[in-house]
Amino acid sequence: MANYHNQRIEYGKFRLEKSKLTPDPFALFKTWFQEALKANIPDANAMVVSTCLNNAPSSRITLLKEISEGGFVFYTNYNSRKGYEIAQNPKVSLLFFWQSLERQVRVEGSATKVKESESETYFNSRPAESRIAAIVSPQSKIIAHKETLLKEYQELLAQNKPLNRPDHWGGYRVIPHYFEYWQGGENRLHDRFSYLLEGDSWNIQQLAP
Repeated sequence: MANYHNQRIEYGKFRLEKSKLTPDPFALFKTWFQEALKANIPDANAMVVSTCLNNAPSSRITLLKEISEGGFVFYTNYNSRKGYEIAQNPKVSLLFFWQSLERQVRVEGSATKVKESESETYFNSRPAESRIAAIVSPQSKIIAHKETLLKEYQELLAQNKPLNRPDHWGGYRVIPHYFEYWQGGENRLHDRFSYLLEGDSWNIQQLAP
């Protein structure tokens, strides 16, 4: 049996008190995100995206690309596993964890596709290598070996042709109805606050650690 009982660190760098909360959870998120950037946390925009189909959850790391129109935006292959699961059940959760700041943020909401014009703009802003990867990869599908993908990638790269966004590639915007802010505390007495959307306003509650 593998025993990880002693794999633990103590928290307590900061406190999250009710007086520090903002009425709008997006405002607090933007503040925390800027602090994560200032702390030089690698991939500060990395988030766990969890979907659920047939009562079976699945999770993966994806990068947050923007916050706009009241939601969190990320981009992917619509034919991927997460794309398929979102099409069947648009309810998703997001999780951000900034270890050096001892903070995490949970977001729950519904995902919808962004406008095609938004997907076009972002796709065309990406490096050519990333665009080609999106074009040649049948994300989440079984492949015989990676060499075929690499060959297609190199051939397309060598052609130096315009790189058009595939119809099956684009963005999702997650519109939240729930936020939870977690700040690590001493002796596992963490600070936790939730924001629940009720009508047009956010109801803020403090949670036990």
